[in-house]
Amino acid sequence: MSQELIAYYICSILSFVPAIVLHEVSHGYAAYKLGDPTAKKAGRLTLNPLAHVDLFGTIILPVMLMLAHAPVFGYAKPVPYNPQYFEDKRKGDVIVGLAGPAANLVQAILGSAVAWALYGAAPQLMASNEIFAYFYGLFLPLYVLINLYLMFFNLLPIPPLDGSCIFAFFFPEDKMDIYYRIEQYAMPVLLLLLFVVPYLFPVSPISIYMDATAGNLANLMFPYNIS
Repeated sequence: MSQELIAYYICSILSFVPAIVLHEVSHGYAAYKLGDPTAKKAGRLTLNPLAHVDLFGTIILPVMLMLAHAPVFGYAKPVPYNPQYFEDKRKGDVIVGLAGPAANLVQAILGSAVAWALYGAAPQLMASNEIFAYFYGLFLPLYVLINLYLMFFNLLPIPPLDGSCIFAFFFPEDKMDIYYRIEQYAMPVLLLLLFVVPYLFPVSPISIYMDATAGNLANLMFPYNIS
């Protein structure tokens, strides 16, 4: 295994872990601020990655994507929350749902801000320091891209992804139980989009969507083309 490939794997992991941890903690913290102590009681308002690991979404899926040199994204174990604590269930669902993608957007902005701040000195520093070269030329682009991939992936309006909270906002209050039941069984649809459709057809709707959203936005935010 080449040094460049090892560096790519390390930087991908170092980018992915804080991206998903802060994503999930933001969900829980938003719910907590709305009066729901469920996540806090479950020990999920922590930055310890082990508290948020989902075997498939946090380990298997990202590793598969890294090995395929595809966009790295995935998900952590969903933070539990109880909308019964919210004063307005539908509004609360939207706030909690969008808190995770918002955390990824903030991280992407911070990563790009660091890249812009170092842009003038970067060529000289990259030539003289190998660690800085990997940090600036590999880690920062991956950190920005992975956070944007996670943001846009989770904004897909498919339960149980965060984007489905927009549907919840338009559900009548007395029909929310139906929405929550649908949400429990929507994962097979997502897996079909991720794996079955690209296998059966020479097109990947998820990849097209990611390139058009996260890829283009990353290039606008970064001082050089990174996708």
